[in-house]
Formats: sequence, structure tokens, C-alpha cells
Amino acid sequence: MGGEPGWEDRVGDLTPDAAPPWLVPLIGRPDAVKNAYRRRVPAEVLAVLTAANTSAALAGSRRDAAVLVLFSGPSGGVAGTLPPDADLLVTVRSATLRHHAGQAAFPGGAADPGDRDPVHTALREANEETGIETGRLQPLATLERMFIPPSGFHVVPVLAYSPDPGPVAVVDESETAHVARVPVRAFVNPENRIMVYRRQNTRRTAGPAFLLNEMLVWGFTGQVIAAMLDVAGWSTSWDTDHVMELDDAMALLDGQGSYGEAQR
Repeated sequence: MGGEPGWEDRVGDLTPDAAPPWLVPLIGRPDAVKNAYRRRVPAEVLAVLTAANTSAALAGSRRDAAVLVLFSGPSGGVAGTLPPDADLLVTVRSATLRHHAGQAAFPGGAADPGDRDPVHTALREANEETGIETGRLQPLATLERMFIPPSGFHVVPVLAYSPDPGPVAVVDESETAHVARVPVRAFVNPENRIMVYRRQNTRRTAGPAFLLNEMLVWGFTGQVIAAMLDVAGWSTSWDTDHVMELDDAMALLDGQGSYGEAQR
């Protein structure tokens, strides 16, 4: 007889039929976003991530986690065509946190012992971080897990949809600095896209990022959003040669002006 399914295999209550047409390309192939993500990561970086994942698994230090990838927008539309009023829920982590301090992220975190599955974790964490009413959300699919050093999280992204998720706000300033429903067109806008890198030892590796006035979305979250834009058919041409060091890009946030100006 088989053993009890692991936490990541208990996908929870999913309603893929509730997806509007413009989100269907993201839920039809659960592995597509991860594959697009991996294609963007340099081979040497992917090798380091794979080795770190293996080491964490052998040491038993990997931690189950889930994030909520919540899209809001009209219930109609056409596959491959982004509605102008679609948005994506993003937070900025508190600068005092131990891991990924100050980074833009999807709401989410580590699984609690009482969590039934990744959907439960993602919804619970989103409510705790943003105050969102989870009863207004429709979980559509779980994307393939991804390993994130140095936190050791083995993350299941939970793709969800709501035509109207209601208000969101910072609940605990010790954990979250900012919460926003960011128009997806702001991520698509080539003027808001750059490549960022940070120096680790002697290597310089750059990944996709989004400079949106009050937040710089980069790292794991930036990679996933970039991959989703590709898979959904929303990407437009942008200058991948516009490369900045992370600290230099972060310094631009102070000089940007109001949050909405970059959301064209």
C-alpha cells in the first residue's frame, strides 16, 4: 500500500473552471511556468540551486511553503489578451525580517502544522498579511514547486482568481511593509522592465525585474511573473540589455514619485 500523500500532494479545493478566458493559458499546463522560469536562469545558477535543493533535502532542512498568486479582473475576455484592468496582488516584506527582507513578494509563507494543503497555507498567509477575504477568492491551480535558498522554502505557487477581492492592507508592520493590487499592465510595460544582479562571490548573474516606483520586484517573484507573462502570451519586447546592480536599482525607488505613474 502507498504511504500517506505528502503535504505538497494535497492540492486542496481547486476550481479551474472558474478561470476567466484570459487566465486559461496559465492553468492548462502546470509545468509551463516553471519551465519558462528555468529557461531564464543561467545554467551555472541553476546548478547551484539544484545542489542547494539536494543538500537541503538530505539534511531535512527544506520547509514546505506556499504563496498566493492572485489575479483580479473581468470574468470575460480572450485567451492571450490581457484585460486593461487586470491586477496582481503583491506585498513588500518588512525590512526587519530574517529572510528576504525588503523584497517584493507574493503573500505566503511556511506551512503550519495544522495546514491541510498548499491552498490552505496560501489562503491563510494571504489573510494574515493583507486582510483579504479568502471567501471571495477562487483557487484555480497549483504550479510546480520551486526551491528558494537561503530560506530553504520549497514553495508551491497557488494560482487564484477573483473578479473582486475587496480591500487589502498591511496587517502586521513587523512582517509586511506594503500591500498593493498592481495592474498587470505595469509588469507588461517595457518601460518598467530591467535586469538586475547582485554580486555573489565573483559571479555576476542578472534576472528579470520590474521597477514600479514603490517596489522593485525581482528574485523569485520577478522570475515567476516574467515566466507567467510569457506563458499567458502577454509579454511584449523589452530591453534585456538594461542591466543594473540591485542596490542601484533600489536607490531609484526614492526618486520615482507617485505609485501610479509607472502603471501605464
